[in-house]
Amino acid sequence: MPAPNLLNPPEAADFAIFSREFGQRFIVTVDTEEEFDWDAPLNRDRHGVATVPALRKFQQFCEGFGVVPTYLIDYPVAKSALTREVLGEAVSSGRAEVGVQLHPWVNPPFDEEVNEFNSYAGNLGFELERQKFLQLRDTIEAAFGTPPRIYRAGRYGLGPRTSEILAEFGIAIDTSVRSHFDYSGNGGPNYRSHPLKPYWVDRERRLLELPLTTVYWGPLRQLGNVIYPQLWRAPTARGVLARAGLLERIPMTPEGVTTDEALRGVDIAIDEGLPVLVFSFHSPSLAPGHTPYVRTDEDLDALYDWWRTLFAHLERRGVKPTNVAQIMSSVELA
Repeated sequence: MPAPNLLNPPEAADFAIFSREFGQRFIVTVDTEEEFDWDAPLNRDRHGVATVPALRKFQQFCEGFGVVPTYLIDYPVAKSALTREVLGEAVSSGRAEVGVQLHPWVNPPFDEEVNEFNSYAGNLGFELERQKFLQLRDTIEAAFGTPPRIYRAGRYGLGPRTSEILAEFGIAIDTSVRSHFDYSGNGGPNYRSHPLKPYWVDRERRLLELPLTTVYWGPLRQLGNVIYPQLWRAPTARGVLARAGLLERIPMTPEGVTTDEALRGVDIAIDEGLPVLVFSFHSPSLAPGHTPYVRTDEDLDALYDWWRTLFAHLERRGVKPTNVAQIMSSVELA
């Protein structure tokens, strides 16, 4: 039997079922990566890891709310001695978890040309994708003394055989699918038709897909997957729909999403019975000047206020935090 293709949406029988005690939960995932110029072409050399120490403050912040963040680590960060120093004790004590995030252009072996198409790891040849993943996975395990069990492809760049690689190396959860987004215009995947609810990738139920949470809000939200693709070349029209309160796409991230928007999105996801809300953001946003979303100290304060408000709202709504270990122990295998 060929390995399942993660680029294909699941069938109805593939949706995961969780124990009654699990209820509704949320998980915080951090794309823990190098800093680079977001406006410049991708480059193997022009990057840094100066923002790694900022993870310490975010970890302490999460602990204050009983949240166990999942740090999806890419190669430059995994190779930095600072990363183990900052996160090692939290990981070893179970207050944080680490996973794999593959940015192929900065991850050896360097056998491909650096360009937009190859920045999606799933576009690489199978053996090269596998070797890059293996080097990164082994580097993370060596740094933290524990094998990572969750994966996110950088730029959400899954490929037709990625699941084969993940299964070979014991990954239990993939969280690369960004539902309601289409990257095919740049050579990447199209997740427009993928659902938000977790689902099994394989019939043996060894690999769980945990899509990032993005919801449509507004009276036209049931038509979101029809309307949005028609406007991909007209972002101004999308803005008009959002300002008119007719249709808005809300990903669960503090980057480019206001607190009010996120609260509306959370309420929709809860009311629709989503078992796991998946939040995400990029670790360089934890220090000013490294992403378009956090340029100043005031921006950074706003990012922490965003999380503070969301955590309080989730608690009021009865949605508790979760992590990889708890998800895998709560999902039904039969």
